[in-house]
Amino acid sequence: MFDPVNLQVFANHTRAAAENMAYTLQRTAHSAFVKETEDFTVMLVNRRGDTFGVPMGLGATWYPGLTYTRAIEMIDGYKPGDVAFTNDPYSCFVATHAPDTHLWKPVFYDGEIIAWTAGHIHNTDMGGAVPASLSRALTEIHQEGIRFPPMKLVNEGVFDEAILKVITTNVRKPDLNIGDMKALVGALNTGERKILAMVEKFGKDAFLAGTEMLLDHAEAQARALLRAMPDGTWEFVDYADEDSVEANPCRLKLTLTIRGDEAILDFTGSDPQLGSSLNVPSGGDPRHTMLLVGVYYVLYTLNPRILLNTGLTRPFTCITPKGSVLNPVSPAAVGMRSLTCARLRSVVFGAFCQAVPDRLPAAPAGNNCIVNVMTTDERTGRTVIAAVNPVVGGGGGMPHRDGTNGSGADAAYLKNTPIEITETEVPIEFVKYGLARDSGGAGRWRGGLATEMAFRVFTPDSRITARNRDRSFFRPWGFLGGRAAGLSDMVLNPGRDDYRRLGNIDTATLQPGDVLEIRSAGGGGRGDPLEREVWRVARDVARGYVSPAAAANDYGVVIRDGAADDAATEALRAKMRKPATGQFHYGPEREGYEAQWTRAAYDLLTDILAGLPIHWRFFAKTEIFRRMEGRSGPEGVAAAFDDVRTRFREMPETKATVKEAAE
Repeated sequence: MFDPVNLQVFANHTRAAAENMAYTLQRTAHSAFVKETEDFTVMLVNRRGDTFGVPMGLGATWYPGLTYTRAIEMIDGYKPGDVAFTNDPYSCFVATHAPDTHLWKPVFYDGEIIAWTAGHIHNTDMGGAVPASLSRALTEIHQEGIRFPPMKLVNEGVFDEAILKVITTNVRKPDLNIGDMKALVGALNTGERKILAMVEKFGKDAFLAGTEMLLDHAEAQARALLRAMPDGTWEFVDYADEDSVEANPCRLKLTLTIRGDEAILDFTGSDPQLGSSLNVPSGGDPRHTMLLVGVYYVLYTLNPRILLNTGLTRPFTCITPKGSVLNPVSPAAVGMRSLTCARLRSVVFGAFCQAVPDRLPAAPAGNNCIVNVMTTDERTGRTVIAAVNPVVGGGGGMPHRDGTNGSGADAAYLKNTPIEITETEVPIEFVKYGLARDSGGAGRWRGGLATEMAFRVFTPDSRITARNRDRSFFRPWGFLGGRAAGLSDMVLNPGRDDYRRLGNIDTATLQPGDVLEIRSAGGGGRGDPLEREVWRVARDVARGYVSPAAAANDYGVVIRDGAADDAATEALRAKMRKPATGQFHYGPEREGYEAQWTRAAYDLLTDILAGLPIHWRFFAKTEIFRRMEGRSGPEGVAAAFDDVRTRFREMPETKATVKEAAE
């Protein structure tokens, strides 16, 4: 129906329509988190439910492969003017935590549905146990706020007042929720008008054919990129710092297999579903968009002209065992799934780096900390809850340039809010906001610097949530001789006698005059730091990105009186040079951890846990970790598990052959 040139014209129309939707939402939203931070999506969806058009410059970038098919099919009898919605992660696996409220609207032409407009907003709060509804400490989905399975929010243009009343009763700031939802409805209406305009321009049959051709073209582009990669199998492992509050690491493992123009992403070996909210509700969908976000970034890095739609997902098959952290069963908590997804992207990047090492960067920071404040405004006496600036770390060193400072690749869509706006909406005072020196991983191409932010509160019992706190122990990895990046941190009252390091906790209560300081991780370095041009290191020192001490210790560059000492630098670099060891640098923390928890040891652990009923797995993992002191390797895991079985005789027999695996 379209030749290649006119198909691109049609693609441009769909992108323009989606961007018009995004502008409508951004300009009419009520919460700062939507209108400033831009944690929202909008999209055009074909009759089947697959996304065929998304904006490029506004909103979150996780969802170009999202399909609404299951959600659409759960409601009967759509009429013109209807809008359906859901925020329940387990109903149809479209929403993946309760604050993400998804809406979709049928577009009728000549009495039949020819497409849908759809999107989501991240509500500042959906009720539940903590302000903003999200905390790693929550253990079941019922604690994470009110949930709605797919149902109609708008019936033939009229909002369902009963649903709005339920929302008003259960959330902390209903005006923000309802205002943002109505703004999204306005965006869907904008998309509807744009779709009908395209139908009038191209004709109904051409429009319907075009939506399918866009998906087919994106699929062909993705398959061409896979064919350009070598066939093979690669493994990669990364860790979230803690699987629950102040507990044990959470491992994600990927076995990537590329054969021709198809790829299998097998996540077998990742941890079981957790007794915290870090679980990712994929429903076992082999092409769930949350599992493939890292793939979108890889494909777009390799071909920035690739079309972003559901067609990209077709060459990929994901394997996620039921009852694992990437395929939990209800009522597992899922509110902090974005932390796990950040680590999931690091795992995907690491696997593809081995397949095409000359094309991809080192690890980004991988911890997009979202800070929310609930406090009292002394001027009005009213409670205020709002999102403060996201604290996003640096991007990984690229094959051709340094990593982006303070805007780490896979979380770069989260925009910073001007401090003046935040201080107007929330009664806090910023005392620091900028880039953290020496936080980017050293390399021929330096990793991007971390962001650091500090603010003071003024009223008693101000409650803070800082979700996605991670990378305070396991560093973002360096690649091809580059070094791992600096760690994240969160400190209460820095520089005072009552100073306290808070680690990865994501909720805190502050009192008048308290200052909270948060720093993200940096991005990993790429290439040998001793190969970095001396003038680049000297410039980094002059800009405050790198300290003189780090210039010498990491890059072998001696800075005296603000300038590089060439003779001293040459001598120091000659002394520092040593043979390269391995593709990746993880940092001393992970190296020490894996001296005990070797790959074979952790593989045995996951085999043991997979052989237990789902409701026993996280408990058994915790108990085995508790008994690993002084032990290491698979023999240590087997002995620890024997101790657990002796102590807890109620535990069912595992299907794993523990003794044989240990030997």
